[in-house]
Amino acid sequence: MLSPIDFIQDLLNPDLRFLPKALIIAVMSSIVCGVIGCYVVLRGMAFIGDAVAHAVFPGLAVAFVIQGNLVLGGAVAGVLTAILVAVFSQNRRIKEDSIIGVFFVAAFALGIVVISQAPGYAGSLQQFLFGSITGIPDEDIYTVAITGILLLLTVFLFHKEFVAVTLDREMARSTGIPVFVLDLVLYVMVAIAIVISIQTIGNILVLALLITPAAAARLLTDRLGLMMLLAPIIGGSSALVGLYVSWSFDLPVGGMIVLIATAVFLLAWFFAPRHGLLMNYLRRRAQPVETASPSPTPGPRREAADSSAPHVEESVLR
Repeated sequence: MLSPIDFIQDLLNPDLRFLPKALIIAVMSSIVCGVIGCYVVLRGMAFIGDAVAHAVFPGLAVAFVIQGNLVLGGAVAGVLTAILVAVFSQNRRIKEDSIIGVFFVAAFALGIVVISQAPGYAGSLQQFLFGSITGIPDEDIYTVAITGILLLLTVFLFHKEFVAVTLDREMARSTGIPVFVLDLVLYVMVAIAIVISIQTIGNILVLALLITPAAAARLLTDRLGLMMLLAPIIGGSSALVGLYVSWSFDLPVGGMIVLIATAVFLLAWFFAPRHGLLMNYLRRRAQPVETASPSPTPGPRREAADSSAPHVEESVLR
């Protein structure tokens, strides 16, 4: 296995300029996806994230065919499809998940048709589906950086509204919060976050970058602020370690990033200090064994005994 020192030397090697670019974009996109993924996990929007990953594909394909900017092309396609879903979902006869299934899969099919007309179709399709660390142009670093800053700024500006809609949509609507507009903004943010991640991790695996770090952070804390700090740390660390392992053993970088993030999730699932499987097991073992009383206590004493039952507090995201 390549030593960390050798890996750093490769990052500084002028002949391997694609390697630090891939690392920068992978870490930046992981941080952005980690933050936005917190809303996706809390609202149970994993299916929407998967659908958006399909929706951006035609924009990427068109941008590739005309030699345009991939990030811009994917963002335009994702935004347009998100608007279509939001508009058509107003007809309550067909549920939102059905509308999503129709439009996002159709968008992915359109992308396949478009990319099939490009020279080198097989290689281009593989790059889109599984990612590539060798074909990242210099200007994409600036595009991803600026886009990521804008997304994080949007999260900062609308954080309270997003939290209100996440916790109780009807209550948020009754207080005058524009729930439909916020849903649309979140869809667009998810689409753009996915676009800036596709180049290194690929269209098929990009959902993991959005969901897995946030899900691991959800197991580690009940506080939304801390969760939105832990998720990008987990995502960025997974990108760094995944690229290091993939470069050491000549493995697909996207697959390794996802596997590292999944390993962190599994560690959190078993060993999280409050919600981990091991801690829950130890907590149950530590509970004293209740002994049966000889006879029920009538009247007020019985009511007092009932009131002494343990109270389970609900986790509140603050």
